[in-house]
Amino acid sequence: MGCKSAMKTGLLCSQWGVLVVLLSLWLPQSFSQQTTSPPPQQKNKLKFRLAGYPRKHNEGRIEVFYNEEWGTICDDDFSTENAHVLCRHLGFISATGWTHSAKYGKGTGKIWLDNVQCRGSEKSITDCKSQGWGNSDCTHDEDAGVVCKDERLPGFVESNVIEQVEENRVEEMRLRPVVSSAKKRMPITEGIVEVKYKDSWAQICDDGWTPKNSRVICGMFGFPQERKANKNFYKQIKKRAAKTKGKIIGSGNREKSKPKSNPKSKLNEDSGSGTRLFTEKQQNKYRLHSVACTGNEVHLSVCPLQFYKANATRACEGGMPAVVSCVPGPQFSLGNGQKKKTKSTFRVRLKGGAKIGEGRVEVLKDNEWGTVCDDRWNLLSASVVCRELGFGSAKEALTGARMGQGMGPVHMNEVQCSGQEKSIWNCPYKNVTSEDCQHVEDASVKCNTPYMGYKNSVRIVGGRTTYEGRVEFKKGSKWGIICSEGWTTKEAMVVCRQLGLGYSLHAITETWYWDGSNVTEMVMSGVKCTGNEMSLSYCQHHGSNINCKKTGTRFAAGVICSETASDLILNAPLVQQTVYIEDRPLHMLYCAAEENCLSSSAAKANWPYGHRRLLRFSSQIHNIGRADFRPKAGRHSWLWHECHGHYHSMDIFTHYDILTLNGSKVAEGHKASFCLEDVECQEGIAKRYECANFGEQGITVGCWDLYRHDIDCQWIDITDIKPGNYIFQVVINPNFEVAESDFTNNAMKCNCKYDGHRIWFHNCHIGDAFSEEAEKRFEQYPGQNNKIS
Repeated sequence: MGCKSAMKTGLLCSQWGVLVVLLSLWLPQSFSQQTTSPPPQQKNKLKFRLAGYPRKHNEGRIEVFYNEEWGTICDDDFSTENAHVLCRHLGFISATGWTHSAKYGKGTGKIWLDNVQCRGSEKSITDCKSQGWGNSDCTHDEDAGVVCKDERLPGFVESNVIEQVEENRVEEMRLRPVVSSAKKRMPITEGIVEVKYKDSWAQICDDGWTPKNSRVICGMFGFPQERKANKNFYKQIKKRAAKTKGKIIGSGNREKSKPKSNPKSKLNEDSGSGTRLFTEKQQNKYRLHSVACTGNEVHLSVCPLQFYKANATRACEGGMPAVVSCVPGPQFSLGNGQKKKTKSTFRVRLKGGAKIGEGRVEVLKDNEWGTVCDDRWNLLSASVVCRELGFGSAKEALTGARMGQGMGPVHMNEVQCSGQEKSIWNCPYKNVTSEDCQHVEDASVKCNTPYMGYKNSVRIVGGRTTYEGRVEFKKGSKWGIICSEGWTTKEAMVVCRQLGLGYSLHAITETWYWDGSNVTEMVMSGVKCTGNEMSLSYCQHHGSNINCKKTGTRFAAGVICSETASDLILNAPLVQQTVYIEDRPLHMLYCAAEENCLSSSAAKANWPYGHRRLLRFSSQIHNIGRADFRPKAGRHSWLWHECHGHYHSMDIFTHYDILTLNGSKVAEGHKASFCLEDVECQEGIAKRYECANFGEQGITVGCWDLYRHDIDCQWIDITDIKPGNYIFQVVINPNFEVAESDFTNNAMKCNCKYDGHRIWFHNCHIGDAFSEEAEKRFEQYPGQNNKIS
């Protein structure tokens, strides 16, 4: 019966009609919300990563973390639009391509998504059409991959890890010393291995424990090698703990039992001297057992192992907690945190890193340092480098010149270490041709390093961010400020490194605006660092005799730190190619004299008659760092030079020197930075700095500035030097006015022979480009190789 046929049911029908309309509006919206996107709390748990090999940091098999589990995406209906959305999830601006059929290897676990169809503009993969989470008829032979454009979204912070260890099962570990005095010595090299479990610490059963397991543990804690631990010592502690029912053994225990007569026993020695021994106040809690590492793993969580069940009552019966003893690397076993001046025999080094144990990998071949190409670069090869240098295993294997680009040759490509090699030179690798690799593909590492407790003795306070502030130093139990007299970039570099904040952007000598604490007493003055120290306490200073003219808090030392820094380097071959001599009339040198670009004897010349002999050359200065090189002074303080008609943003930008073979200076010149700008850049990099119209000055990363041989002051006045063999030297940023990630490559040297009329340059190279042996030969060069026709 219709509503129109019965008047008595009219009210009921009208009410039913309203209900139908409301349901029609509500139900589709309700169902659509449930089927097109996960609940908000689930969306927050989505994570994305790239995996597989061989690959680079911006490409790989795409994996999604959903419902507490990692899984892959099937390549059915996959498209570039899908890749765009996924690359943005990963922090890249877009995709350049995608791959099918598990090009980067087959994944494991779930295949979370299938038949994904995006338009490319979606903010999340959850906004794209698909079969739904976990609904797929694919196998891992169909895992999709993406290739992202190597350009980051603004503000996206990512460490560019080529391989990342999953630590979901064993998230946090520690090495707990059993002798209390060992806790005061850094680093802690021996103790019981413990894992974090439910807000407490649990042990690992040592049943079947091998040196290979110890090697992995030591690598995680920053040590290159393991050594055999004295298990008898720990067994005696266990027995004593059982007898005393968990009490602390030592001078605090009134039970004076006579120790066994073994003068060499570490236990007796510690007990007799009143040193307290840590024992378990309750029965050991075991979490892991049957650990079976191969020794090459970078983390315990990737070793085969088993977990004890929560209700296990007889855990580790007959065994004891696993104990590990490690051998520290040379730089951590000295006890002074300062590099000992010993003859280096390493054929590998790290350059450009902010912290110790990280940097661009460089290797020595035929007495010349060069880089390693990142093709097939992985954690196994990176760990071999780390251990060779006295660190632990690798935390990260970085690609794409993430620690800056090197200069000179690329010595290695496709390095494939097994992990057991003593040196990277023992690993299989391919020689490099110019077509294979460029420096934009330089490989880098971040190594595990021992905890040294350096952060406990210094802090910065009062700044706008955690990267800036007034420096306060802890002397004994008292915090105090540091005198800013003589406070330079080198000292600030040490503070930033000690706090793990990267490089020093600025060394501040007036900090009244950072008065963020009640600390007013000065505890350190006369600080002088080389810049390589791991802690400020290892720098030279006045000790307890504070000597500071300005002792108020206004003049306390401060720092501004930065995760990145510039790195300037001179094109040495270009200098050698462009050098020549010019006799320039004095009447053309008035402006140069005004800017002190001539030797002192020029003041006594018969102006405007006569001439000066000038050694001319071109300087091409590259920024190979990770931040733009900017003048320290703002444009408001640049100096205008009327004669040349330009501004000087830095008083001294480079030093030019002619040295005798024993290092004595016989001629010098300098170049003020009247115009720091981007003359040329690498492909794909845009110029940012231009001097015209009082523009911003600087050198962009990947660009270079060029001072041509024919501009004023681009010379050394050699009018007064005698014929002979010399060393020609150029030093960029000589006063360390602007922070750089590496100051050791700021100098360039050439062998120089001058016969009074002509000049020859040979062996021009960056200061740290040669081996120590080759550098010594260079400095002793007598000039016999210069054949004058």
